[in-house]
Amino acid sequence: MQGEFFDVLIVGAGHAGAQAAIALRRGEFAGSIAVIGEEPELPYERPPLSKDYLSGEKAFERIMIRSPGFWDEREVRFLLNARVVKVDAARHCVVTDAGRRIGYGKLIWAAGGHPRRLSCVGHDLVGVHAVRTRADVDRLLTEIGRTQQVVVIGGGYIGLEAAAALAKFGKSVTVVEAQNRVLARVAGEALSRFFEGEHRAHGVTVMLDQAVECIEGQGAVSGVRLADGTVLPAQMVIIGIGIVPAVEPLLGADAEGGNGVRVDAQCRTTLADIFAVGDCAAHPNRFADGAIIRLESVQNANDQAMIAAKTILGEAAEYDAVPWFWSNQYDLKLQTVGLSTGHDEWVVRGTIADRSFSIIYLRGGRVVALDCVNAARDYVQGRALVNAGTRLPIAALRDASVSLKDLAAASGETPS
Repeated sequence: MQGEFFDVLIVGAGHAGAQAAIALRRGEFAGSIAVIGEEPELPYERPPLSKDYLSGEKAFERIMIRSPGFWDEREVRFLLNARVVKVDAARHCVVTDAGRRIGYGKLIWAAGGHPRRLSCVGHDLVGVHAVRTRADVDRLLTEIGRTQQVVVIGGGYIGLEAAAALAKFGKSVTVVEAQNRVLARVAGEALSRFFEGEHRAHGVTVMLDQAVECIEGQGAVSGVRLADGTVLPAQMVIIGIGIVPAVEPLLGADAEGGNGVRVDAQCRTTLADIFAVGDCAAHPNRFADGAIIRLESVQNANDQAMIAAKTILGEAAEYDAVPWFWSNQYDLKLQTVGLSTGHDEWVVRGTIADRSFSIIYLRGGRVVALDCVNAARDYVQGRALVNAGTRLPIAALRDASVSLKDLAAASGETPS
């Protein structure tokens, strides 16, 4: 076949793509490896974009996953500023937006996703931002000096983290959420109300059950009009309403999927020699009671990348990692382990008013998830409980004076 060829071609230069390349070389994979990335940068951490990088607490160099020399030493080649637009599974090659044709022996699809955009009038005005890439945040920062009023559309992690960072800049921030509470997709109501209250206490206006009709302005943003006719003045709008998984070329090649591309326990798609990992991979997950889900987290990206690499190396491996997430807002560190979706009981461990507590979720009497706010010990010990599906009584869980590890030991259900 004419054109370039790599033994392993990785599409996506984020956490998942970087980890896949690292794992292959650690496993002494001797073949050629190339990584195609849409951005001009080598792999960097994305979570700090809406936290430390946006707030100015970390320079870009401090969030790079590895130094340029690291990749050179391991002979991992990067093809940057390139986007794959077609996958030819039969011929084992991809085509980029520049018409470049690249062959592969194995393909690891780690392309992640793109920010979900508004479709209303004004969505493309100057001053409307996403927070997904370094370039997104750099553009946003160039406008900070001439911005006083900010509207954040979406009350998920990204939206709330951006709101917290911009409030620290002294901006007037309003969060607009379509549902009746923030973090509605990822947390129980008690945690939602806690973070709503924290943002209000820091001067952020939180508007719930509100739909956006359009973004107003002539060339640049001047305000956000809500469905009820209210106009919120703004010189900047941040859109944080989730991502669209970047899987069109795989689906176009007849891979099974829809909201993500379907993979098995080894992260193999339904196309020969093609794996998918990270945000774009839809997989059966025992912590979601076996449902097919996508996980948008560093944990999932790294762990799935490891499984794909091991499979390519000929090692037996299956994806079965405990999901975990984190979020920094103001002086609060939220650490989540497990998936609370489908819980039928929950209990607060500690006192919410003290701003150091955990919310433990159970399903059928078993611990399935914890949201830990400034409670690192609960998070560390709770991970083992979630992994084992430990049964513990609600009354005992409520007592924060006894460690979760000791509770499990006393119950005779000490997790392995």
